[in-house]
Amino acid sequence: MTQKGNFIYAVLIATLLFSGCSLSQMVKMSQEQELTVAPSPLELHGNTVDFDMSAKIPVKMLKKGKVYTVKTFYEYGDKEHGFDGVDFSREQFPNYDTEQPSKSASFSMPYEEAMKSGSLKIQGVASDPKSGKEKASERLEVARGVITTSQLYKPVAYAAYAPHGYNNQEELIPTNVGFYFLQGSSVLRSSERRSDRGKDFDAFLAEKNVTRTVTITGTHSPEGAERVNSRLSQDRAEAIQAFYDRQMRRYDYEGMADSINFILKPVVEDWVEFKEILNGYEGVSDEDKTTIRNIVDGSGSFEEKEDALHKVAAYRKVFRDVYPKLRTAKTEVLTVLEKKSDSEIAVLAKGVAGGSVSADTLNDQELGYAATLTPSLDEKESIYMAATKKNDSWASHNNLGAVYLEKAMKSMDTEMLEKAVTQFELANRKQENAESYNNLASIYLVQGNVDKAAEAVGKALSMNPSNQLSAEINGVKGLVELRQGNYDAAIKSLSSSKESSENVYNKGLAQLLSKDYQNALTSFGEVENDAMAHYAAAIASARLGNADQAVQHLAQAAQADASIKEMAAGDLEFLSVKSNPGFIDALK
Repeated sequence: MTQKGNFIYAVLIATLLFSGCSLSQMVKMSQEQELTVAPSPLELHGNTVDFDMSAKIPVKMLKKGKVYTVKTFYEYGDKEHGFDGVDFSREQFPNYDTEQPSKSASFSMPYEEAMKSGSLKIQGVASDPKSGKEKASERLEVARGVITTSQLYKPVAYAAYAPHGYNNQEELIPTNVGFYFLQGSSVLRSSERRSDRGKDFDAFLAEKNVTRTVTITGTHSPEGAERVNSRLSQDRAEAIQAFYDRQMRRYDYEGMADSINFILKPVVEDWVEFKEILNGYEGVSDEDKTTIRNIVDGSGSFEEKEDALHKVAAYRKVFRDVYPKLRTAKTEVLTVLEKKSDSEIAVLAKGVAGGSVSADTLNDQELGYAATLTPSLDEKESIYMAATKKNDSWASHNNLGAVYLEKAMKSMDTEMLEKAVTQFELANRKQENAESYNNLASIYLVQGNVDKAAEAVGKALSMNPSNQLSAEINGVKGLVELRQGNYDAAIKSLSSSKESSENVYNKGLAQLLSKDYQNALTSFGEVENDAMAHYAAAIASARLGNADQAVQHLAQAAQADASIKEMAAGDLEFLSVKSNPGFIDALK
């Protein structure tokens, strides 16, 4: 080798030795670095574990042309999740020799169940970008495990049924008829009784319908010959009542008449009906109508207005065509709508479901109502199945699916859940509806598809559901938001949800996770005799630094559910209270 070659080789060896020495020195000094992880232990929110880490390295640790990297890993089981490294170099920190270089970074990783008992570690790596040479420190644990309190939610699944539309209470239906009188007379003429309306009314009375109220309104027209008799309206009403009485005797209403309430309403000096008839009368011009209305709506007494009408050119036509329609006694009879009894509907519905009774025996509303008369899900299923065949409506398909959903929630049968989904999708294809979307959201939550549940619950609320259904939907929505880690929104939704222990508990959990510990304790306190409510209250108390209260709630939780003891023993939420003497006693 030439002298020049020897020189170059010697310089190269010296450079490598110096570089290796510098890297080793950096790694050695890194043992004095300051690392902070928040939160510690790590916490699960939504489906991710997010944390911040800040690193501060010693003064004069950085060497010229070298890079120091803080590498972060989460080790769990036989797996690990690596994060982007945080680099330090002289160029980034001009005052490296007088001030400690520091950096902060945020990290996130998707959660897996095995991560709960893992370990967050960092490793310092000193490297020479030119030579590619590097030296690494041992991995150092900076945080242990993941707190999974956000997974302590209670499942919420409402089987929302579409309204059947049937009213099983007493309903009254009106029958109306008007009998007309001659000018100034209250005699009910035979021609009126023999008229079509008289015959219809007579036939109605012959049927002996169960009658609650008969209201007879007697009226008179506003011309002078009528208005001078102040009893004319009353007399006309009484004439109709007398006719009604005679017909009741004729059709043997004995025992029924006493239960009928007769209301006589004489109408005197009233222009309301006059104006209504005038509006539809085509015998005079609009100009004449306006003139007449101005008189009627103007100032002056009833008599003065009637006198003024005499001076209108169209008065004779009005007198001839409009006034006779006002000389009447109008009768409204409220009778009880005939209905099947609940027991009759139940028996017929069972026959319809079994095929022994024609589906037309019950209308759609009665058939839907019949399903609510039995607690048996199997019987409900058969009735709603018959309803889907009878009317193929969205409501019937939704309600059949709701039965499948209830069955699935009792048995956790995934096949039954799929049958429910099919019915809800069928219902929505026929007519998009809030009930089916709410039910789908419940199923998606059970299946773990939170995003799809959020989409379905949003559609349900966009359809202006009833107040009752909105409360149910908000319970599902609150759980969706809780599982997404959107705690403020969850609290708002659950505060407007259906009143249930699950919704109150989930609201308390959202308050706990949003660090509103006192209100969380209040909510948990409203859930009586519930092991998980006591357990969550113990967590809130521990976070508040009240070890005695935390231990007390843990003891109550363990008493209600012995399996909680093992859960509490490994829960990182209780690191601060494990030294409390009562903690061990509570878990014995």
